[in-house]
Amino acid sequence: MMLLKHAANAGLVNALNLIKDIKEKYSGISYADLFQLASATAIEEAGGPKIPMKYGRVDASGPEDCPEEGRLPDAGPPSPATHLREVFYRMGLDDKDIVALSGAHTLGRSRPERSGWGKPETKYTKEGPGAPGGQSWTPEWLKFDNSYFKEIKEKRDEDLLVLPTDAAIFEDSSFKVYAEKYAADQDAFFKDYAVAHAKLSNLGAEFNPPEGIVI
Repeated sequence: MMLLKHAANAGLVNALNLIKDIKEKYSGISYADLFQLASATAIEEAGGPKIPMKYGRVDASGPEDCPEEGRLPDAGPPSPATHLREVFYRMGLDDKDIVALSGAHTLGRSRPERSGWGKPETKYTKEGPGAPGGQSWTPEWLKFDNSYFKEIKEKRDEDLLVLPTDAAIFEDSSFKVYAEKYAADQDAFFKDYAVAHAKLSNLGAEFNPPEGIVI
């Protein structure tokens, strides 16, 4: 679990602890598949689209098979739009994918003790659910919808988080085309998000069998 040591993955150990019992019960399933299954299931259960996933990922056998530190996007680089493109273009993703994937911030919270970003708590997070605290991007941060785009566009609530890379999707002219579209059309967001999520989930993965398993 070398990736747990990466700064961008601070807090990921909590997710790992949630699936350990499942891994022990179904030892034939790889951790890589469990993480991807959990992500797709969470999106759908929170009201989002069904992700066209495939499984059969093989876990990394050692540190040499893991990506080096610094491959994930930073929240506040000097040039946010340029940085996002540098990170995601090398993965074969485009501007539409970048903006659609940014919409995943409609779920969850940022905790300053982990990422260095966000408030310790807000009116939306001080009572949980789950462990209280952190700052969310949306008021209903366990609901997957297009409110992330609406909230960033309106900039109407200081208790909601807007990272520099979030703001960039409405500041960059190419990103803005998609951000405006998703703020106005949730179905369009869901359609493009499902494609981008599936594409991202397969990057760098080794499958057995090679074509993967669709369930």
